[in-house]
Amino acid sequence: MTETSLTVAVIDPSRARAAILEEGLRASGVATVVVLPDGPDLQARVASLKPDVIVVHLESPSRDVLEQMSGLSRQAERPVAMFVDRSDQTMMQAAVDAGISAYVVDGLRAERIKPILDIAILRFNAFARLQRELDEARSELADRKLIERAKGILMTRKGMSEEEAYKLLRRQAMNEKRKIVDIARAIVTAADLLG
Repeated sequence: MTETSLTVAVIDPSRARAAILEEGLRASGVATVVVLPDGPDLQARVASLKPDVIVVHLESPSRDVLEQMSGLSRQAERPVAMFVDRSDQTMMQAAVDAGISAYVVDGLRAERIKPILDIAILRFNAFARLQRELDEARSELADRKLIERAKGILMTRKGMSEEEAYKLLRRQAMNEKRKIVDIARAIVTAADLLG
């Protein structure tokens, strides 16, 4: 994604600070910068804008604000870069837990905005990739457990060996042009219903 194709949402209760962020982003080649005032419908406005990145600037974030930003990050599935004037260890940890991609204390200068934005995007993408890999691994593990359970049912009810049970699952899947896990799920469901 090139800088000019990025859409950046800027959230800042101070119009003067928002102007600094907007200026820094435009100077670095970001053509679409939308300043959104904080308010009760913020999540809806961000959702309708569909920005590539959300940039937030606050004097000192509270837990409520961090939870709201976490919700924004999860709902919009976009990186959030947060600039704060003051912070402490507890707030930094809360920001990490909330999924904030970049948390910068006392660093709002126009020339720093673009590199920080770049790292926020890279961190967000790396985390999203890891999350997808974790989800895939969990799904594969659940599928394996289901197949093992179906094999166990076949072995018990039909007096088969483990290898024979697996071959039967595989053959049935091929005949029906379905995945083995789908056949296993049907066997487990039927066994649960029939007792």
